[in-house]
Amino acid sequence: MIRRICLLIIPLLAMQVSSGLSAQQGASRSTEEICRELGAQLRWDSFFRSGVFTVQGHRLAFYSGASGERGPALMDGREIISVALPYLENGNLRFPENFVTPVKYTFGRYLEEDVTRFRIAAVIIDPGHGGKDPGAVGNHTVGGKSLKSVEKDITLDVGKSLYSLLSSAYPDKRILMTRDGDTYPSLEDRVAAAHSVTLKDNEAIIYVSVHANASLNKSARGYEVWYLSPEYRRTLVDKEKFTDSAEVAHIFNDMLEEEFTRESITIARFILNRFTETLGSAIPSRGLKAENWYVVRNARMPSILVELGFVTNQEDARLMADSAYLKKFSEALYKGIADFIEEFESSGGYIAP
Repeated sequence: MIRRICLLIIPLLAMQVSSGLSAQQGASRSTEEICRELGAQLRWDSFFRSGVFTVQGHRLAFYSGASGERGPALMDGREIISVALPYLENGNLRFPENFVTPVKYTFGRYLEEDVTRFRIAAVIIDPGHGGKDPGAVGNHTVGGKSLKSVEKDITLDVGKSLYSLLSSAYPDKRILMTRDGDTYPSLEDRVAAAHSVTLKDNEAIIYVSVHANASLNKSARGYEVWYLSPEYRRTLVDKEKFTDSAEVAHIFNDMLEEEFTRESITIARFILNRFTETLGSAIPSRGLKAENWYVVRNARMPSILVELGFVTNQEDARLMADSAYLKKFSEALYKGIADFIEEFESSGGYIAP
């Protein structure tokens, strides 16, 4: 039976093991004491006599043994450390000092690396239109009933679902929406909200704008993902930081533009792949496209714009009126963004050309 022994979570600061800290073989900790000291959660399986400590997303797996026995503990599924094994005493787990010290040091080292590693710190979700601006509107008759398909309602529905999925999966990241109700932030307001997010030097942010399409051609249908045309050039660096060399500022700006373009295309590809995988033959893919949309050209960060389908097409409009279908779209968006986050963070912030 697996039971949660300890629920106390206290931020653990990076710690170093002092050469003057000598472990006393007889010293040990109770489960409550070690949870408090590590700032950890502990799950213990009494049948297999094994457990897992979790601290700020990092996991250390171990098993128990006899008092004085040594064995391995596995950190994040990739690093093995040698420890004095915990043991049972009168039915209670005891953790020897020679377990506590290396485990504390290892968690501290991993958390210290977290501070400096490149990571996606924030995701901006931008449901298109809203308030006085309904966006594209389609009117259809399906099965003898009137169906009005309004872009601002569709994008808000998908945006809120996407927000919920990302917030649950990434409690350590800032998941933000440019609107969470039927309001009308201007295009300038949307971009300004993204630029107002404070980032550290090792942190990045991505911008995902959600829309629904329209066309005079009622047969046009399908989803598509847009990124900023690589030929378009923005001012991405603060030129005041390069007052001594305008040439350096220009070179650095070009490098940053190329980096954002690669990252935007990568996000777009991941999302398109997940759309195809999740939606199957229900709706066609119109592929990846490049365009200088306002929000993607003015957002100083990797950014993409998604068109979910055509409100002017009866079949697309019918699908987008189905909550189960919109949920699939939200899940596909979430998976595509998660794919990019994994790629970005596992590569140290490097996206290959």
